[in-house]
Amino acid sequence: MRSGRTRQWVPDGPLDLGLTLGPLRRGPGDPAFQVALDGAVWRASRTPAGPGTLRVAAAGGGVIAAEAWGPGADWLLDRLPALLGADDNPSAFTARHRLVHEAHRRHPGLRLTRTGLVLESLIPSILEQKVTSDEAYRAWRLLLQRHGEPAPGPAGTLRVMPGPRSWALIPSWEWHRAGVDNKRAGTIIRAARVAARLEEATAMAAGEAFRRLQAVQGIGPWTAAETLQRATGDPDAITVGDLHLPNIVGYALTGERRSDDAVMLSLLAPYAGQRHRAARYILLGGRIPPRRGPRFTPGNIAAL
Repeated sequence: MRSGRTRQWVPDGPLDLGLTLGPLRRGPGDPAFQVALDGAVWRASRTPAGPGTLRVAAAGGGVIAAEAWGPGADWLLDRLPALLGADDNPSAFTARHRLVHEAHRRHPGLRLTRTGLVLESLIPSILEQKVTSDEAYRAWRLLLQRHGEPAPGPAGTLRVMPGPRSWALIPSWEWHRAGVDNKRAGTIIRAARVAARLEEATAMAAGEAFRRLQAVQGIGPWTAAETLQRATGDPDAITVGDLHLPNIVGYALTGERRSDDAVMLSLLAPYAGQRHRAARYILLGGRIPPRRGPRFTPGNIAAL
């Protein structure tokens, strides 16, 4: 393995790499995220300094060992603690329900990641709008394979996502080939054209960051929350407008099989300021409502 720049870091408490970095993975075939057989997490990112590859692994004794390659290596290593939850404050969370308390007890290493990169989380979130996860993951995979670039260093098949200009120049037939309809493609193109303004959201207060993202046509509360959960580690960025989350939260906390955003927000009101973290623990609690009715059917834009 060709050597890159290295850094070691010791978190101030338990850290579960899988739970902390897992939300950054867009499906099992994500070209920008891989988990090696030894448990190391590999990520390819386009940083302000350029493309970079990061490998993160537990080195024993509570030490986290990281290695990075490419023009973005120093940027990635400088922000390693934030990526692994150093800016997070889990002590601010108090469990208000038995299921949440048990999940909190069983997963002390959960931290909320902060990548500091908006477009990296925004574009796959846009791809996930109103489609199945499999459709969105396929689109992300195909677009990175065709329009991204090989990740620096010994990263194997990892790909770095395109830069803003490249996203904006993807022709319509390439979006169509990836299964992305005109509405989502148009939203991505508009976001790419104002990428510098959107990246400023990482330095803003939560409310201002939400407004900045939603100023782009096609980005609503769902997409903004999914993005800021990852880019800024916002512990309160609860996802509204989701097809499944209200039912999961409602069933976990009340036993009722059907819920909506209003009911979910009411149930999560005791977690004000920590609603996203509470939802993570509810999902980890594993109390999922039984399925009824047909699954959501994937679309076929080729037939449109």
